[in-house]
Amino acid sequence: MRLTPALQRTVDDFQSMEEGDRLQLLLEFADELPDLPQRYADHPDLLERVAECQSPVFLLVEVDDHVHVHASAPAEAPTTRGFASILAQGLEGATVGEALAVPTDMPRLLGLDRVVSPLRLRGMAGMLGRIQRQVRERLDQH
Repeated sequence: MRLTPALQRTVDDFQSMEEGDRLQLLLEFADELPDLPQRYADHPDLLERVAECQSPVFLLVEVDDHVHVHASAPAEAPTTRGFASILAQGLEGATVGEALAVPTDMPRLLGLDRVVSPLRLRGMAGMLGRIQRQVRERLDQH
């Protein structure tokens, strides 16, 4: 398994905590979701909706020499927003290979499989799947 250094630090942080504290850390990540760049904040239609999420979560991936993940998730959905934040921060500046190598069971690696509902886990997996699909699509466009 290969993770970006930022994602590995996050996994290590989550794994070092008791189960009950993991949810609190996820909620802290929710407060750290980077704002959308103005070019996307003014044009939300450019972002892709993550249908697996009950909450309105939207993503857009840019690929230049590195990967840049932009995400939007409502404050009323803090666990979903927290996972979007983990992915956006953890994949920022990653190589294409690093982004595509993130395992699909990332929520389990964080130990979230026992602290959030299966429905939320499905949404989290959907976010990662869409990010990786968009990375592959951007590569095909070059």
